[in-house]
Amino acid sequence: MAITAQDVNKLRQMTGAGMMDCKKALTEAEGDFDKAVELLRKKGQKVSASRADRETSEGVVFAKTINDGKKGILIAFTCETDFVAKNEDFIKLGEEIIEVAAKENPSSIDELKSLKSGSLTINEKITETTGKIGEKLEISSYEVLEGEQVVPYIHLNSKLGVLVALNNTNGTDVTEAGRDVAMQIAAMNPVAVDKEGVDAAIIEKEVEIGKEQARQEGKPEQIIDKIAQGKLQKFFKENTLLNQAFVKDNSVSIQQYLDGITKGLTVSEFKRVVIG
Repeated sequence: MAITAQDVNKLRQMTGAGMMDCKKALTEAEGDFDKAVELLRKKGQKVSASRADRETSEGVVFAKTINDGKKGILIAFTCETDFVAKNEDFIKLGEEIIEVAAKENPSSIDELKSLKSGSLTINEKITETTGKIGEKLEISSYEVLEGEQVVPYIHLNSKLGVLVALNNTNGTDVTEAGRDVAMQIAAMNPVAVDKEGVDAAIIEKEVEIGKEQARQEGKPEQIIDKIAQGKLQKFFKENTLLNQAFVKDNSVSIQQYLDGITKGLTVSEFKRVVIG
């Protein structure tokens, strides 16, 4: 049967696929729109498979808070090029994914991808959009955080996102302080909230580095351990959030800054996601 320009445009409006792809699909499907849509989805699957080994080092980080600000969700939705990261369909799908995550509370990326949005699963929608855009797309990070008040922050380029959970708020709205701390986390990339949260392997490595530096400097062996411990304390000060100097006011630490907002206010946990 003859495929009209109106038919091609209708399928294009339905699927977002290119004009020539729509015409080929309709021709192969002999004018059957449902079959044509399925063919385009299969084409998306082929595109996805052919680009499975590609790096997805561009994309957008999405953040959302729910439950009256007591829970936050952070997702990195990635692609191959910065051009696609600015694509309207790509951004719309990322927003759709985080809405589904907020509603359904999946425990992993795989579970999130298996959830439905409309008639299709998230995984099927990613495959379908891959077919339209022609690049590998993936959910590369999915983080959830809960606390008395969770504050999100997305850096200006949308490639870096932070969630920070604040406790002991004493009924105070700490959104502004939370944003300041989230910006600190974005800029300074602390390894933990405080020294108690630092992995034992990291501590062991830092002590060994401190000892080796002291030996290289010719320090006596009997004081090597003491010097290494001193260097470890400096590491904690520079690399754990609550002990870091506040970037907006180096005269106070983050913990001192938070105490100035409301006594006892602290950070219980944070999540930091970066693309690239």
